[in-house]
Amino acid sequence: MKENIDKIRDECKADLEAVQNTTGLENLKVKYLGKKGPVQDLMKSLKDISADMRPAFGKIINELKEDLHREIEEVESRLSLQEVTSRIEQEKIDVTLPGRKRYSGRTHVLAQALDEIIDILIGMGFSVQYGPDIETEYYNFEALNFAPDHPARDMQDTFYITPNVLLRTHATTIQARALETYQPPIRIIAPGKVYRNETITARSHVFFHQVDAVYVDEGVTFSELFGTMKDFLTKLFHEDVQMRFRPSFFPFVEPGMEVDVSCLSCRGSGCQLCKYSGWLEVGGAGMVHPEVLRNGGIDPERYTGYAWGMGVERLVMLKHGITDIRMFTENDTRFLSQFSAG
Repeated sequence: MKENIDKIRDECKADLEAVQNTTGLENLKVKYLGKKGPVQDLMKSLKDISADMRPAFGKIINELKEDLHREIEEVESRLSLQEVTSRIEQEKIDVTLPGRKRYSGRTHVLAQALDEIIDILIGMGFSVQYGPDIETEYYNFEALNFAPDHPARDMQDTFYITPNVLLRTHATTIQARALETYQPPIRIIAPGKVYRNETITARSHVFFHQVDAVYVDEGVTFSELFGTMKDFLTKLFHEDVQMRFRPSFFPFVEPGMEVDVSCLSCRGSGCQLCKYSGWLEVGGAGMVHPEVLRNGGIDPERYTGYAWGMGVERLVMLKHGITDIRMFTENDTRFLSQFSAG
């Protein structure tokens, strides 16, 4: 038995010299002092020794157990100190380094523009109306005097969900709903997203934002349309903007026109933003078509009205000299942070 005790002591000493960390040391503790370890086996073997020799060998085994405990604790103290020192070295913080900046959320530039547009038009006497993004073919086309064979009904322009349900292609659908809901005088704006099945380029996207306006009452004239648009754009751009109107066709107005604004980026001299024309189209307008009034249950012999719609992205591009509409949806914080409101 004495030979076994010496062997256990030597093996444990060699293992302790080789151990590298406290995890390995814990394994050694279990190996030698655990319930299935050699020290415990020695204790079990005492029953095979004569009664007169048992106390002497029991004492030797207890001394071995105490020695191993002490040696393991000494190694554990040394390894623990090494590990703590190493961790402190690795995790230390250089207090002279600048702190990490925390960025607050900001309103998107388009949301800022929509808020400003709505505030201006509310101040001009308009109320705000909203409508669904998913619309029926009736409100998107038929109620607005689109002929059954109009090209805008084709799949190349419209995202259809079912044969009669689609993503609205213009915010004018809200106008159609408002005309059948309210009685004149009607003076509303309709902001929201619209969707077109188009190729994404620097000047067009598959979805964008529009603000439509409509005013219906007795005796509404074309000159009121010109004056309202001039007043709105002057307040939006904070300067007296130059405008021009070109005859155009829209099924829901008659007569219809397209509205251009002198490019604020190049001041009319020509640049990439305005395609070197000096002018940038911002929307369409006209007098509400009598058939649209009739579809809304309003007598076109008694009432007239004007309507116009503008693209919010186009207005923001003109205001800030932005040349690519795709930048609004790319989530590049370098771009968006230039327009962050506090």
